[in-house]
Formats: sequence, C-alpha cells, structure tokens
Amino acid sequence: MSALQKSVLKSRLPPSAINFSALNSRLSKSRGAQRRRDYEPVRWDPYFDHSKDVPVGQNTFHVYIKGTEGPLLILLHGGGYSGLTWAELTKSIMTMVLCRVMAIDLRGHGDTHTTDDDDLSADTLASDVAAVIDVIAHDAPIILVGHSMGGAVAVRAAPLISNLYGLGVIDVVEGTAMDALASMQSFLRSRPSSFSTISQAIEWCVRSGQIRNIQSAKVSVPGQIKNIETSKLATHDIDSLPTQYNKCESNPEPVIPRDDIIQEEESSNMPPPPPVSSATTTNRKYVWRIDLAKTEQHWFGWFKGLSMAFLNVPSPKMLLLAGVDRLDRELTVGQMQGKFQMQVLPACGHAVHEDVPDKVAEAIATFMVRHKFAEPASDFPR
Repeated sequence: MSALQKSVLKSRLPPSAINFSALNSRLSKSRGAQRRRDYEPVRWDPYFDHSKDVPVGQNTFHVYIKGTEGPLLILLHGGGYSGLTWAELTKSIMTMVLCRVMAIDLRGHGDTHTTDDDDLSADTLASDVAAVIDVIAHDAPIILVGHSMGGAVAVRAAPLISNLYGLGVIDVVEGTAMDALASMQSFLRSRPSSFSTISQAIEWCVRSGQIRNIQSAKVSVPGQIKNIETSKLATHDIDSLPTQYNKCESNPEPVIPRDDIIQEEESSNMPPPPPVSSATTTNRKYVWRIDLAKTEQHWFGWFKGLSMAFLNVPSPKMLLLAGVDRLDRELTVGQMQGKFQMQVLPACGHAVHEDVPDKVAEAIATFMVRHKFAEPASDFPR
C-alpha cells in the first residue's frame, strides 16, 4: 500500500517523521522561478500511447497503455498512487523487451470511478483487476506486477487469471507490513492535507522523500491529487500549462541525493501536523485523490496471509525489495528453497519503481526474458 505501508516500514514508514517545520521553511525559500520550473508537472502522454476507460458492469476503470506487440505486462500501483506511478518504468522497459504495458488506476484511485469507491477490500480489488484483464486481454499472456498494496492485490488476483504467466511483487512483505499498521495513521496525519498548486504537491513529495526521482514525481503526483472545485484529477489541469512543460525530459534528473531530503527523526519525536494558515486555507486548490485514512478497515485484509498466498502461486514469481531486512520467516524459507526470484535494490525509498525505474525495469525485463515470456531488444543482454 504505497506510501502507507513503506512509509511506516523500518526507517521509511512513516517517514519516521519528517521535520515539517524545516520542510516548510525550505519550501518557502525555494519559490524562485528556477525552482518552480524544476517542479513543473508534465503530461502522461509522452510515456504511454493512449489511455482508455474500461467498462465493467456499472464501474469504469481507467488504464494507460503502451505498445502493440508481445505479452501484456500489467502494473498495479500502491495505495494513494495511480497508474502514472509507472510512467518512467514503462519508458525504460519498452527499450529492453518486446511487450505491451497496461497500468491500471485501481478502484478509488486516479481516473477510475465505481459505484462504491470505498470498497477497497482485497477480494474486491482482485476481482476488479481480473475483470479488467478479461475485457482487455482475456487470452493474451499476462505478467502481473504490483507495488505495495498493488502487490498484495496482484497476489490475490493471480488465481483468478487463467492466462497468468508470471507474477512480480515490489516492496511488500506480510510481516513488516503487518508490523507497520499501527503507525500508518500517524504517517497519514503528518502529510499536508492540501496544496495551492500541482507544483507545490510535487515539490513536497520529492523533498519529503516520498518520491526521490524528480522526473518521475512530475508525472506521477498529478495522478495522486484532485482539483477541489472540479473534483477532477490534477492531470486534467495540466493541459493549460505552457507547452514546454508538457513533455518528459530525454535526460531525466537523477534520484536526489540523501542530503537533499529532509532527514527523518525518531518516531517518538514526531511533530503534529503543521498548522494551516489562513492564507493557505484560502489558496487551497488540490487535495489527495483518496483519503487513505478512511481505508483503515481494509489494511489488515490486504496483508494477512500474503506471504503464503504468494508462495502458493504456481507461476514463476519475483520479489523486489528496497531492503533485505523486509523478508519475513515464510519468505525467507521460500527464498532458500528457490520458490521465487528475489532482488534487493538498496539506496531507494518505498516507491522503488519511481526512485530507480531503470533498475526495476531491468529486473522485470530480465525476469521476462529468462522465463521466455518476452523477446529481448537487440541490445538487451540475454
């Protein structure tokens, strides 16, 4: 569950507590024109060929699609994110293997709209994913990959997908996730409740360490917030921005170094949420697309029994972690028995696929090529 889970995990979740006084001070000092340009949002269409709404009963699920040939790599985001969290990874993996990519906005997130956006139970989310796959590609080879909450959903959805060839889970482990639940509400309360501009939201996500890759944040964050007046996702507001900001960079900015991230403090010293000034209240224009605090009733169900469910999936499996200390007992034994492929990507945050999209894309591409799910690009090592 994205920012939820990892932001409580060990040193990262909740960002054990971000010093918001220092953060707000630094945000104020960086309001110059150059810094504003650094955090300008970018459109999603340079990363994907198109997006579409997939009707499933009375619900409409929004998906982003790239590619026309090869197996279908389906990507499931974590709690609070959207399909756009996979933008940079999609750009990278398309240069490595011949495949198609579909990133789904899960129920209650992004541009997906259902009759009950509050029903985020594991079973409902898994059924949603299986239904979307049945409409889009019921007979195509499917490789299903999910991050955090999306990883838990992928595991639950796996038995419902008859054409599943491979399963990938990114930075979610039952043991550490369950341990983190007690701290999640504190983490959520520590986040700003609103932003005056999209750029301000991007800047907060980067400087707080929630997303450490600036270029990824520029396309991902607009999918996490909505316009208060229109109730539409912030991505719809980007059309009015100057043209030079509506494209991705060919040479994206690297992951920001750790000394450019507000350092976390011990959780015992966690400050209360920063007070909202009258000026901020007057100028508040964007809020989070989903109120994650209200999803607490589903947290336990997302992660309970996850490790054994993952190990019981018969398809080839891969687990990507931001730290080896996240393995619980069941997965440690399973890994020693060779039941799944594991790779640790250190020096990144919980949003591993955003912080180091090239490395995660390479790991997924290698997994797909090794199991002969996809053909490698001419210059990708076999």
